[in-house]
Amino acid sequence: MTGTGSIARKLIVRGIVQGVGFRPFIYQLAARFDLAGEVANTSSGVVIHAEGPATKLNAFASAIATDKPPLAHITDLTVEPADLRGSESFIIALSQKQASRTALISPDVSVCDDCRREMFDPANRRFRYPFINCTNCGPRYTIIDDIPYDRPKTSMRHFQMCPDCQAEYDDPLDRRFHAQPNACPVCGPQCTLMGADGHVIEQEDPIKTAARLLKAGHILAVKGLGGFHLAVDAENEAAVQQLRRCKHREEKPFALMSASLAMIAAYADVEDVHRDLLTSIQRPIVLLEKKQPNAISKSVAPRNRYFGVMLPYTPLHYLLLSEGLKALVMTSGNLSEEPICIDNADAHSRLAAVADYFLMHDRGIYLRSDDSIVRHCAGQARFLRRSRGYVPMPVFVKRALPPTLACGAGLKNTICLTKEDRAFLSQHIGDLENQETLDFFELTVRHLKRILDIEPEIVAHDLHPDYLSTQFALAQSGVQRVPVQHHHAHIVSAMAENHLEGPVIGLSFDGTGLGTDGKIWGGEVLLCEAHDFKRAGFLDYVPMPGSNAAIKEPWRMGLSYLQHAFGSQVVDLDLPLLQAMSGDRAAVVFQMIDKGLNSPETSSLGRLFDGIAAIVGLRDTVRFEGQAAMELEMIADPAEKGHYDGQWYRTEDQYRLDPGLLVRQIVADTTRGVSAAAISSRFHNTLTRLFAELCRVLRTDTGLERVVLSGGVFQNSTLLTTLSAALAKTGFKVYSQQLVPANDGGLSLGQAVAAAAMVKH
Repeated sequence: MTGTGSIARKLIVRGIVQGVGFRPFIYQLAARFDLAGEVANTSSGVVIHAEGPATKLNAFASAIATDKPPLAHITDLTVEPADLRGSESFIIALSQKQASRTALISPDVSVCDDCRREMFDPANRRFRYPFINCTNCGPRYTIIDDIPYDRPKTSMRHFQMCPDCQAEYDDPLDRRFHAQPNACPVCGPQCTLMGADGHVIEQEDPIKTAARLLKAGHILAVKGLGGFHLAVDAENEAAVQQLRRCKHREEKPFALMSASLAMIAAYADVEDVHRDLLTSIQRPIVLLEKKQPNAISKSVAPRNRYFGVMLPYTPLHYLLLSEGLKALVMTSGNLSEEPICIDNADAHSRLAAVADYFLMHDRGIYLRSDDSIVRHCAGQARFLRRSRGYVPMPVFVKRALPPTLACGAGLKNTICLTKEDRAFLSQHIGDLENQETLDFFELTVRHLKRILDIEPEIVAHDLHPDYLSTQFALAQSGVQRVPVQHHHAHIVSAMAENHLEGPVIGLSFDGTGLGTDGKIWGGEVLLCEAHDFKRAGFLDYVPMPGSNAAIKEPWRMGLSYLQHAFGSQVVDLDLPLLQAMSGDRAAVVFQMIDKGLNSPETSSLGRLFDGIAAIVGLRDTVRFEGQAAMELEMIADPAEKGHYDGQWYRTEDQYRLDPGLLVRQIVADTTRGVSAAAISSRFHNTLTRLFAELCRVLRTDTGLERVVLSGGVFQNSTLLTTLSAALAKTGFKVYSQQLVPANDGGLSLGQAVAAAAMVKH
């Protein structure tokens, strides 16, 4: 209650402060300090009017930052004088809508321990309820349509709370106060089990029945938080193989889900760093080394040292796994190259030929969100895919940017919207290769623009004219369209998350990116700033016979590198790759190279990995992007310390590396019977030595001592670890990526920051 000596203050708290129990926290904190006033959600954040003695107001403001709720993330707290209103108590006011929206939306998070305990308590009214949640957990981003984050603006608006749920929702002292998805078996969403033929299977407990069907070897489509999963018993080899056939996913690893760390530890190595990631509220898929032997189907992750594993993150997952299933394959509910299904009718239409049964529910998903994938390497947790659990948490950049939309690349697409010092990357959209994914891309742009209240002035895009993201950008009117070279964007992405300015040496390694000379780049050493770059070094060009076919058939790149290294003598080589060529396949490819027919030139390090994998007989075709390079890393013998000779040569003001010498030495080792594991290690060691050497030369030339690593090739843990260590050992400051993926999933961040800098300059 306001009394003598009282003053008033207005506090504005920005960040993730809505839908995370922030207002009841403020309410209880005000009671603790005997303050009067009110707290309200607005489109800008949480606004507090507080009245009381100055000493108590000071302590109140300090406690906001130190005692905040577990899911809250404060980015800014301002305190300013206000007029006394003579308030008699402290209240929670209705949400307010303002012209400017700067509130941050919480990502979707896993069910909390309190809710999980209640769900398995037979005495609790939410016993075995698969949609239990509270202010500290549950869906957020995937169910929100607009801000402020209130129930009428979510997919829960279709469910009217019963008196018991409403009482919890209205009580500031309750854990479910203003928990927008709050519900119970009486008033909330329900599960339904359906057959592939569309008929509903009436069951008292659809989840228990679903678990029995999984144990019997059936494939189930299971609706989750950000979309459907396709699930099978991971210990059932026949079921896993059937899923591969039906989903048309021949070899790409499947993700696994188990109920506990102990269950995961039965088939994979779980270290402390992995435990922290697995048990985090984001619940990503974490790459773990396989234990041998293990009971998991060999078809889950063939020719791979790792499993991708996650703990349950929805109540439904916990209930399903509590029925005695040790591990489930939980792969995205889609057909290859299509977006994940989120709508019940759409899922049945698209997945009826794959799934035997459908475990559905009637809570809508507004925006699909695939599972995030994380790998711990080179001392840090690093994203392979940043999506559910992390989006739409922004990346904070060093300087305020104009409102910008970056449209990303063609593969692993994400978009980025910037507002002031915040860069909002979208969830994983996928490969923009069909209309369905393009529709998802455009929906994501519209949705994020609306909920973030960003109207872009700049639209950034890749140089490649055939990317659907580029074509979308070029069709936008009333904005400044800015092309950003692919590898420049990679380096600027890493610079942005590390808050780097000024010139750096950038090593940008990937499979494909259109260069400024119209050729395919990918083994680039750049002298780079946000607004510009200079190409200082690269791999010598070799042809890609068949163009995109060479990406799916590494044997073509193997032949290209062999012809580059040996010329006409290539036909005399005694190599498994050449011996495996049936008919005149090799002769046709050599003619394509000689005549320049459908054989664009590339400097890609990713393609060199493919070529070496083919030459040593490891992989002549791939079933998913990057498979050959990944398997070449997988077989490397860590005990092998040898390397091959190689040398940079200078032409004008650029350094170039001829891969021919390297290829000739690898061929010599192969014909002598040296193991592919030893060759792989020598190849990795050689790349580390050569690129560290070039950085030292460039330091002498330029004085630059900061090296930035980015691009999809740096998903290779061996190369990232050894090259980072070699550079650091010789005095370089080395920067890589932890907040966004090094692959094209992080490219849009670099596009946005580079485009803004280019416009400014």
